[in-house]
Amino acid sequence: MGAERVAVVGVGQTKYTAVRGDVSLPGLLREATFRALEDAQMTLADIDAIVIGKAPDFFEGIMVPEYSFVEALGAVGKPIFRVHTAGSVSGSTAIVASGLIESGVHERVLTIGWEMQSCSEAMWALSFNMPFQQQLVAGAGGYFAPYIRQYIARSNAPDDTGVLVALKDRQNALKNPYAHLHEHDISYESVKDSLMLWDPIRYSETCPSSDGAIALILTNEAGGDAAAAEGRPPAWVHGTSFRSEPAMAAGRDQVSPQAGKDCAADVYRQAGITNPREQIDVVEMYVPFSWYEPMWLENLGFAEEGTGWQLTHDGVTAMDGDLPINCSGGVLSTNPIGASGMIRFGEAALQVRGMAGEHQIDGARTALGHAYGGAAQFYAMWVVGADKP
Repeated sequence: MGAERVAVVGVGQTKYTAVRGDVSLPGLLREATFRALEDAQMTLADIDAIVIGKAPDFFEGIMVPEYSFVEALGAVGKPIFRVHTAGSVSGSTAIVASGLIESGVHERVLTIGWEMQSCSEAMWALSFNMPFQQQLVAGAGGYFAPYIRQYIARSNAPDDTGVLVALKDRQNALKNPYAHLHEHDISYESVKDSLMLWDPIRYSETCPSSDGAIALILTNEAGGDAAAAEGRPPAWVHGTSFRSEPAMAAGRDQVSPQAGKDCAADVYRQAGITNPREQIDVVEMYVPFSWYEPMWLENLGFAEEGTGWQLTHDGVTAMDGDLPINCSGGVLSTNPIGASGMIRFGEAALQVRGMAGEHQIDGARTALGHAYGGAAQFYAMWVVGADKP
């Protein structure tokens, strides 16, 4: 980390759902923004700069959103930045906002990620033909399914591993009032019997298409100390990192990409983490298809290669396990693409602030927020803690 410490003092989320027909897109952004400002006990006048992030413009047909929403976000006369790194975008956005404070450029930054997927058809938007690149078939699941099958062949993971992950995350979502999917009658059998979309990914093992937004308020050390003195615990940023790699590079490991390993190693180094399994209390991991939980457990250094699925089967990743993952319900329960990464970051911050409600992990002091995007080629991660770094 740099000279200035960074604290998360405000988190604001909308209710995530398939269609938010009751608000306009600017209204959706303001809903998340004002909830974050209320949490931080600030107004828009207190904000020095705004950093926004979303998935491709053609999802909603609003080009250059950093200009379109200047007034809605109170950015008139203030610096506003836009970040874009595919599905990891809002995680990267939070990191850019953090860097503006860490560098001393600004003291208080609003950062926001969103998607109104009801305004588009993301599945087919992700199915276009690109010259000299492999066809995505139908949606992102069609792209990732072969790599999941490769993981199964490498690891000899049981066929129902993905079923267990989906069941866990959807049950966790029942404890999160903001989550999109609240499936009260979900069961092992209902997941296993759901329609096979892209072998081995079943309908209930894939993420929904959601409308929603999340906003974070980041401040410098003085702001974090002031919040703590007023009884509003901040989440201190202990490390941030993003990495990328070419999607189609020769020799690329599509199952456990090197960029993900490098990103995790960098953020752990900054946070002083030498044993992530022992030192991290809770993880918000980007898992849009259930099989990616064991795959990322290995990629992020929580398990040896070929053994990530064992943690899932042993209950290690459950809320009452040694390494709770996606207590909020994760991307499998809520997926406004341009916000999903920041939701991971924001939920990690809520955990170490002790403000995650029914899905709070008692005693959580250190949390990892993880996001990936594109062809599993873009990565963004941060480690936040209850203690000042």
